[in-house]
Amino acid sequence: MHEIEKKMRALEKELEYHSKRYYEDDAPEISDREYDMMFASLKALEEEYPSLASPTSPTKRVGGAVAERFEKVRHPVSMGSLQDVFSIEELSAYLEKTDGNALYTVECKIDGLSVLLTYEDGVLTLGATRGDGSYGEDVTLNVRTIKDVPLKLNRPIKRLLVRGEVYMPKAVFAELNAKREEKGETPFANPRNASAGSLRQLDSALCAARKLSIFVFNLEECSEALPDSHKERLEFLEELGFKVSPIKELCRGASQVIEAVERISELRPTLPYDIDGAAIKIDSVALRQEIGELSNLPKWAVAYKYPPEEAETTLTDIVIQVGRTGVLTPNAVLESVKVAGSTVSRATLHNIDYINGKDIRIGDRVIIRKAGDIIPEVVRSLPEKRRENSVPYTMPEFCPSCGSPVGRDEGGVAVRCTNTDCFAQLHRTIMHFASSMGIDNLGESIIKTLIDKGFIKSAADLYTLDTEKLAALERFGDKSAKRLTDSIEKSKSAPLANLISALGIRQIGEKGAIALAERFGSIKALSEAEEETLVGINDIGLVTAKCIREYFSVPQNVTLVERLSALGLRVEEEAVEKGTALEGKTLVVTGTLPRLKRNEAEALIRKHGGNAASSVSKKTDFVLCGTDAGSKLTKAQSLGIPVIDEAEFLRMIGKEK
Repeated sequence: MHEIEKKMRALEKELEYHSKRYYEDDAPEISDREYDMMFASLKALEEEYPSLASPTSPTKRVGGAVAERFEKVRHPVSMGSLQDVFSIEELSAYLEKTDGNALYTVECKIDGLSVLLTYEDGVLTLGATRGDGSYGEDVTLNVRTIKDVPLKLNRPIKRLLVRGEVYMPKAVFAELNAKREEKGETPFANPRNASAGSLRQLDSALCAARKLSIFVFNLEECSEALPDSHKERLEFLEELGFKVSPIKELCRGASQVIEAVERISELRPTLPYDIDGAAIKIDSVALRQEIGELSNLPKWAVAYKYPPEEAETTLTDIVIQVGRTGVLTPNAVLESVKVAGSTVSRATLHNIDYINGKDIRIGDRVIIRKAGDIIPEVVRSLPEKRRENSVPYTMPEFCPSCGSPVGRDEGGVAVRCTNTDCFAQLHRTIMHFASSMGIDNLGESIIKTLIDKGFIKSAADLYTLDTEKLAALERFGDKSAKRLTDSIEKSKSAPLANLISALGIRQIGEKGAIALAERFGSIKALSEAEEETLVGINDIGLVTAKCIREYFSVPQNVTLVERLSALGLRVEEEAVEKGTALEGKTLVVTGTLPRLKRNEAEALIRKHGGNAASSVSKKTDFVLCGTDAGSKLTKAQSLGIPVIDEAEFLRMIGKEK
């Protein structure tokens, strides 16, 4: 074995050991810094020697790869759902229909997102969402970031398929929502929505940051002989390294099943994860096959759904929260009431359509419950207890944060502040602007500091930052301040398309910004374009055209653009005629090229009619590769996609000289 490869395998083994000591045993043996240094060493080696990187490396847990989109995959086994029952009477009737004296396993029904995991020779090769039961989405990159998912089994089984439920622990969910509210973002409604949204992030690093977990609840296929008992199969999966359903009672007959269901119900408020019921399954696999299935519903299992706990209180006021995307979210202020184990004084009202549909008014007696047992929501009002002088609620016409007019999304329910310079949106606006303009060394915490200190009140203020004042701030120094101001200064020469994207006009992404820059050649011409003209451009539809016109109709936005122009940013660009050398071709740039920077290479791809994609897929035609290429090169080679160098690329577009 190559010496470098030996070193990488040794680092992997060490990291796996210390990760287990930290996360599972709660008994770390080394400091966080020592672990991080070891981790960084392995990551550096993998980047330098990508062909030696292991698919089960601990570095895969942190994500970092960005999917262009999720590929659809066909499930080798059917992923059906369970029939639901909502009362003890319905459950008793179901048990009588099957075999009342049979052995059943009663488990927690975790409220998350169902996935199918495939292992070949003991190594995870595929993670897919349930989808419609026959087809799901390939989310392998994201599944690898879940610490509870073994990348490699404790022993190499030729083929194994297991089904599990991805979920977000209550503590993680509470922490995530606290951070979102702190930033002015709309909190997630419940842990299930949060886990589903996290697992479907195109950037696997974002998924990794959400700290998802999984319980495996069924063995779908195995190349080895297995016991007939479902409970014993779960124990077998535990031996292989999986986390399985933590509560799994073996019950004989209807009375024991019902007692187990009621015990789990009592435990429900104390569990660190969210459940919405109990799953009752025939334990014998042979008996299951005898009982059979009905369409996509197995007749040998059923889900008992627990009713949500509700409480009555008075809605004393409705207050508006402005999120980072400008959406105005109404929230109910309540007389404090205890529900599902905690005292509630606020609840979400979602949007104005929700309020109107349920005719919820200030002063009403209302019924509240916790959606997903976490986020309180107003379920309904009690009009029979309504005071005489009550009036229907209407949303404000002006933003409570900045006073700008608000508008409703066309075809949607969101009411939004039209001023992207609104202080409530400032943090998100600055982050988006810096990313689009290629400003380095401007992280989330630095932006927060600059806002809190009053250094920036709009994106334009970035270009007035003083190096000496920055250097005096906490966590800054002369070098870091100089690096930041140099990066900001350099961004002034970024292409017009970058600036259009950076403005944060709704519905305008990278492709749309490029199309607008090529068509109009200046911010001024774009700001004066009529809706009919905009609709005639590729990638620009009627809704997007309206968003552009709406943006430039807001005085604060016009002022921002004028300031950016006066500060020296590139607001004009010569119109460039597109070539056809790469028409219909998709290229991905990776590594360091001899002469061209990545953004320059991608601009040339677009200039010659091609599509510059960010990740490699089966639809990629060529990978333009330089030195120090990483996983994109490896994936291209595995898919048999042609890899070209800079010289070949320049020949293709007729620029070899």
